[in-house]
Amino acid sequence: MMSEAGHIHTAYFSLGSNLGDRADNLGRCIHLISKNIGTVSKRSGIYESEPWGYESENYFYNLCIEVKTALKPLDLLKNIIRIERRSGRRRSGSGYADRVIDIDLLFFDHVVLETPRLILPHPGIPHRKFVLMPLAEIVPGFVHPVLKKPVAEILEETDDKSMPVRI
Repeated sequence: MMSEAGHIHTAYFSLGSNLGDRADNLGRCIHLISKNIGTVSKRSGIYESEPWGYESENYFYNLCIEVKTALKPLDLLKNIIRIERRSGRRRSGSGYADRVIDIDLLFFDHVVLETPRLILPHPGIPHRKFVLMPLAEIVPGFVHPVLKKPVAEILEETDDKSMPVRI
């Protein structure tokens, strides 16, 4: 996991918003990521989806981005939390809830990592179409380092019955 000084990594993020001006929230988040984390090199379209894991009338806008960064995974996590906080996110600690912005680190190169604060790849990927659909749009052939399958194949096989809509 340790990187040489100056080594550039590729990280994939899922961004979501279901409060306020969702599209603007995502745009501001991408801007903050490009200022604080690295170069946004790919961006999917926006997908609208029902809330996942809880009840709400507020549908999410979701997208995925590819970022080139010199940061290590735990430093990325610190920056993600800072960006979420700066964007108005308040973590309640009580599970899923409506939010101005949600940022998940999906993949970091092909690193497999499990710490109390961060698991890579993100364990929810195979079960969430709102992540898989935009991710498959930008990197359909990226091979999940644990499942050993490309993202497009994981999308075909997912058990998620939801139907996110590209807007």
